[in-house]
Amino acid sequence: MQPIPAAVGAHSFPAIERVHFGRPAAEAIVTEAERAGARRVFIMASRTLNTTTDVVRGIAAALGERHAGTFDGMPQHTTRRGVARAAQAAQEVGADLVVAVGGGSVIDGAKMVTLCLRHGFTDEHLQGLDAFETKLSPEGRIVRPSFEGPQVRMVAVPSTLNGGEFNAGCLVTDERHHHKQTFFHAHMMPRMVVLDPALTVHTPAHLWLGSATRALDHAIEALLSISPTPLSDTVVLEGIRRMAALLPQWQADPGNLELRAACQIASWLCSYGLSSRSVFGGVMMGPSHAIGHVLGGTCGVPHYFCTPVLMPAVLRWSAPSTAERQRLLAEALGRPGVPAGDAFADLVAQLGLPGNLRAVGVQAEQFDNIARISMGEIFTRGNARRITEPADVLEILQLAA
Repeated sequence: MQPIPAAVGAHSFPAIERVHFGRPAAEAIVTEAERAGARRVFIMASRTLNTTTDVVRGIAAALGERHAGTFDGMPQHTTRRGVARAAQAAQEVGADLVVAVGGGSVIDGAKMVTLCLRHGFTDEHLQGLDAFETKLSPEGRIVRPSFEGPQVRMVAVPSTLNGGEFNAGCLVTDERHHHKQTFFHAHMMPRMVVLDPALTVHTPAHLWLGSATRALDHAIEALLSISPTPLSDTVVLEGIRRMAALLPQWQADPGNLELRAACQIASWLCSYGLSSRSVFGGVMMGPSHAIGHVLGGTCGVPHYFCTPVLMPAVLRWSAPSTAERQRLLAEALGRPGVPAGDAFADLVAQLGLPGNLRAVGVQAEQFDNIARISMGEIFTRGNARRITEPADVLEILQLAA
């Protein structure tokens, strides 16, 4: 593979201390609690894992007297009300370490709980968070508020493959406006991530596969970013190569823990650019993230279906400015010589995931509103082919229709 010419830039390393892979989650969490001197460990878990499996009970039992409480009420898309309820529960038990067990909504919720604990926010709508949102100014510049970050840190134990745990930022839905907001602080990054394949056997197949495309999204948008780095390029291409090869194997043998573990490692590699990205520099995500946030927060599309329906269109729209990188992407997807948009669409079809906006209930009459709201998303500006006006977003939506 020919190296990609390196532009001038910077690679920012995240405030994550370690990743445990292939190790039982309960064992790794107890070790981390002991290392951190934590005495009041607060578990945030998906309701399904907490009520239909013994995963969460096993972690609580392993923690013993260190276990301070469990919360399992975080809604999909991580709502402000859900975060407020969790923050109040964590505050009441005096949490000194938060452990998130589940998918992206739970992990994002835990990041926000650590921030709310730092600032004492527990009111229903978390009004104080309004001053902390990362957003665009009317002139299109990123507004980066400065505030004190979490003192209570978190551990992430993902049950899906999306890779959002390797990120110091997160998304929260403000239900009052049906809009997702971005928040970032270096210490919202998990202190530790635990990749335990045994925990993932409870994850439904459509969620496992859909979340895998989210990991691929993180990798592809890093590759097509306005601010790639040589390190992230190399790692995410390897992540794409592994994930594209592994998913069909997993479909044929979903009970295979070795394949599940290999998929988790692929997700980690795919998310390497995401972990470098920060609002102060690093690898910037792009329009699939920006438009996907609107599809989720405003249109109610499940997060794990946004990439399958958007990414082929984003690739086709971006092709004039990213031809060489898309050539390398197609090779990593196992389809050399095929346009990358077509290669990704073929993978989506092979995985049995929805392949267009109609399939997830988004109609053409919604496009103008989606385009308008998307222009307020910071990641609209992240692609090497720049989005400059709502008409550009409309072109992508029409390609994805």
